[in-house]
Amino acid sequence: MTKRRVVITGMGSLSPLGSTVAENWDNAVNGRSGIAPITRFDVSLFATRIAGELKNFDPVTYIEPKEVKKLDLFSQFALGASEEAWQSAKLENHPYDPSMMGCILGIGVGGLGTLEKYHGAYMEGGPRKISPFLIPAMISNLGPGNLGIKYGLKGVNYAITSACTSATHALGEAYRMIADGLQDLIVAGGTEAAITPIGIGGFCSMKAMSTRNEEPLKASRPFDKDRDGFVMGEGSTILVLEALESAEKRGATILAEISGYGFSCDAYHITSPSPDGQGAVQCMSMALRSAKLAPEQVQYVNAHGTSTEFNDASETAGIKKVFGSWATNGLVVSSTKSMTGHLLGAAGAIEALLCVKAIQEEMVPPTINLDNPGEGCDLDYVPHTARPLKIQHAISNSFGFGGTNATVVISRAS
Repeated sequence: MTKRRVVITGMGSLSPLGSTVAENWDNAVNGRSGIAPITRFDVSLFATRIAGELKNFDPVTYIEPKEVKKLDLFSQFALGASEEAWQSAKLENHPYDPSMMGCILGIGVGGLGTLEKYHGAYMEGGPRKISPFLIPAMISNLGPGNLGIKYGLKGVNYAITSACTSATHALGEAYRMIADGLQDLIVAGGTEAAITPIGIGGFCSMKAMSTRNEEPLKASRPFDKDRDGFVMGEGSTILVLEALESAEKRGATILAEISGYGFSCDAYHITSPSPDGQGAVQCMSMALRSAKLAPEQVQYVNAHGTSTEFNDASETAGIKKVFGSWATNGLVVSSTKSMTGHLLGAAGAIEALLCVKAIQEEMVPPTINLDNPGEGCDLDYVPHTARPLKIQHAISNSFGFGGTNATVVISRAS
């Protein structure tokens, strides 16, 4: 059976950089950081007191007020981002069989805030203080479940939880299902809301996050020698994926194509990547084979680029092995986490969106705060300022705890 081509026809995003795709792109391409002091709870006792919170998020903009209390923030974010994606894809009067329409979301943590809230209620007042909405608000699969209910998607519906690779796996698996003819349209992406006392505290205890609290705009510094850890972000990005033929038939606007997907596991360590970048090599190589591309046909890599000591050097080593001489003689790499922070399970979705915009606008978003490249970090990371570039093919990398890796190839619509 001939594989179907899979295209992106709609996008929506709520992130530290903005509440629309246009706002996200404008801030990313202009090198503006979304990192600021945490406002959601008292952080005076925490080593890290900064994050990429959503600014001015009001759930009733997207959700009936009586429904808001039933939903954790991660589901609220997904419902909000899906509105823009659904409308931009012009799906109000679609021709699809609902059983051939689905939703797959990457969610690394799920309803941590809800769990914390009702654990506190239990400790204060016993089990009678636990809400009946605790479980449906907390569990990860209610992210895609709520989108399925809202839009009448009766096909595939589940959440992928693979740490920081979750959203890229979601996009990749949606791509495979549509390519194989199992579904005609899938709403895919990621959502995360882990800026909570336990979420921040847990990563602080691992000493994984930046403590540059007095300079939040400069805290996320991928590939820089003075990087001291990642900065947590939150939000949701949703992409609408369809088979090319049916998208064209209904007159949809083709934004870009997903042309390849790769995945692997380091099988090395619970939190650290393999130092030689072998897992990254395997998934990037698989993605290029899937897309039937030679390395030199890729112009841009949106790196996982977390601003941590081990990831940045390991990913750089992996890129060099996959791309050979092209890695240092033409390939352009940047980490947009320098501006968004790290959205954990939702990171791969916004980074895929920024690849789409980079292709459309012929402009590579920068890696801000890269003043002095660290040891082993010697590629062209587009420091500080965006760069004009005609991009035919881009790849987006995501790597996560447990050694899980994924790469998607995003290509210019043709």
